[in-house]
Amino acid sequence: MIQQAERMEGLTSAIFSQLEVLQKKAAASGVDIIQLSIGNPDMAPAPHIVEAMKQAVECGDNYGYTLSKGKPELLQAIAEWYDKKFNVQLDPSTEIHSLIGSQEGLAHIGLCLVNPGDVVLVPDPGYPIFSTGPHIAGAQLHKMCLTSENNYLPDLDQISEEILKRTKLMILNYPNNPLAATATREFYEKVVALAHRYEFVVCSDFAYSELVFDDYRPESFLSIPGAKEIGIEFNSLSKSYNMCGCRIAYVVGNSEVISLLGRLKSNFDYGIFAPVQFAAIAALTGPQDCVRETAAAYQRRRDIIVDGFNSIGWHVERPKASMYIWAKVPTKQSSFDFAVDLLNHTGVAVVPGKAFGDCGEGFVRIALVQPEERLMVAVARIKEWFQVHIESEKKR
Repeated sequence: MIQQAERMEGLTSAIFSQLEVLQKKAAASGVDIIQLSIGNPDMAPAPHIVEAMKQAVECGDNYGYTLSKGKPELLQAIAEWYDKKFNVQLDPSTEIHSLIGSQEGLAHIGLCLVNPGDVVLVPDPGYPIFSTGPHIAGAQLHKMCLTSENNYLPDLDQISEEILKRTKLMILNYPNNPLAATATREFYEKVVALAHRYEFVVCSDFAYSELVFDDYRPESFLSIPGAKEIGIEFNSLSKSYNMCGCRIAYVVGNSEVISLLGRLKSNFDYGIFAPVQFAAIAALTGPQDCVRETAAAYQRRRDIIVDGFNSIGWHVERPKASMYIWAKVPTKQSSFDFAVDLLNHTGVAVVPGKAFGDCGEGFVRIALVQPEERLMVAVARIKEWFQVHIESEKKR
């Protein structure tokens, strides 16, 4: 009889699996599903990125193993990009490492830094890998509840000294998934001071750094004085350049932590397929109009949803970044029940906030991954159902 390892007990995709089954069932019955649950961009990379990959694919020399760290040209391109964008200087030889997607790096970092029983501070709600990676490493998770009252930032003053003394790692994510929240420089300065005092490592997930709206510009965590001494930052080409399926990202920052992750990866995998690296180089060094156009497209989509929902009485905030809307459940239902009702009655698929942690209950995440026309259809369907549903609730 096969028995799973104890570390598997904390891993579950129950809510996501349930949603997938329900969506397939609805589709099979003829419902036209508008998929706003999975954060999978529907846009393609810019032509110059595709062309770089095409040329590299046609070169027979590009099919061998590559260095796990990444091609020197890629590391240099990342360093120059960070310097230009965030005025953060990085040594390509010691402070940058390529990743097969940032999720892979986030999954492995706990194995490099955490012993069983050590504390890892993770956001709740949070992207699932923030918790599952440290869990696999045997960490004790301390959930930092993110609430609107604190602008979806961890309340650092509420973390006890006992916990802080045992902390080895803190994971942050701004612009945030699923909350679409942003962080201030003052908050990061406080985090850096806390990490220095209690000697733990900070991991900043910065994957949505370019999906920003209304002239907002996010701070890189590494731009804070003293951050590089205790921190690393993950970034990715997935969302900024619409290269999700290419699986290429990177981690930058503290050279000791980068070295540890590199050592672990050298035992686990090889480098990224060379044509994908050449595409990434073209993305980082080429024209950036495509990034601005992608962000502008998400901004228009955001406005369709926010304005549309607010017009029917479902009040949602207008985020400054990311590709998501974090919306309070407008009925008396749980987030899961509401998401199921929404799917069955309108065909619009969203994710219940509970899927991202206990503090996500009462909300749903909406991914802006459909063309504007489809989002308008979604708003119209929800409007028709919403008014009937609310009136029905009032009579109960």
